[in-house]
Amino acid sequence: MSAGEPHDDMGTPVPLRRPVRRVVSLVPSLTEAVAVTAPGTLVGATQWCTHPPGLEAERVRGTKNPDVRRIRELAPDLVIANKEENRELDVRRLREAGIPVWVTVIESVEQALRSLRRLFEEALGVPVPDWWQSARAAFAAPPPTPLANAVVCVWRDPWMVVGRSNFASEVLRYAGAANVFQDHGDRYPRVGLDEIRGSGADLVVLPDEPYAFSADDGPEEFGDRARLVTGRLLTWYGPSLTDALPRLRAELGFGDHPAQWCPGRG
Repeated sequence: MSAGEPHDDMGTPVPLRRPVRRVVSLVPSLTEAVAVTAPGTLVGATQWCTHPPGLEAERVRGTKNPDVRRIRELAPDLVIANKEENRELDVRRLREAGIPVWVTVIESVEQALRSLRRLFEEALGVPVPDWWQSARAAFAAPPPTPLANAVVCVWRDPWMVVGRSNFASEVLRYAGAANVFQDHGDRYPRVGLDEIRGSGADLVVLPDEPYAFSADDGPEEFGDRARLVTGRLLTWYGPSLTDALPRLRAELGFGDHPAQWCPGRG
């Protein structure tokens, strides 16, 4: 490999074929980012890649079980993956087949913005888009002093919550709530219902992904502390960042700004 090759977020050299015209994305957030920024380059995406609506790209199964054989047949110039979302085994198999794979690492908002910029400029060879500039502006100020404590559930049976070093936890903080499990030793700890209920949280946040919490599945456990929210606003790093904060504040019951929230008022 040449010393001039770009390195992904893991520090691994990626031998790119220029120009990059055929891309397979195994990360829903990055699928949307690439589709909006470099239209026409995506030839493959996962079944969970729901944005932008109407995306025309072949589905190559899921994030944890991609169809490696079909991806090889699509002959991409680049496959985009993520350390958390995708398996090391699949990344290795693709690389052994001679397919360049760019692995991202995203655990904070600042890291997400840096990673996206590098993906566009160094991997795809395209200019940083206007939406990226808008996203950076939306998160430019320091997060406000939290007016509520919250638990973010990501699964049930077993119950799992957002823990340390987590992008979703930081987005929540910018929206005005502090994650009570942000100092837990695990990134997605398994906890019991009694621990969630007794955590001191003012809010129990129930996103619609990865587990599809809904009006009749989840809120019954937590009463008026429960808040159903759009998971994409918490966990996706891409064009959704441009308006994620006002939308998330509204769904949490904060109104246009967290200072408008009062405990017990939805």
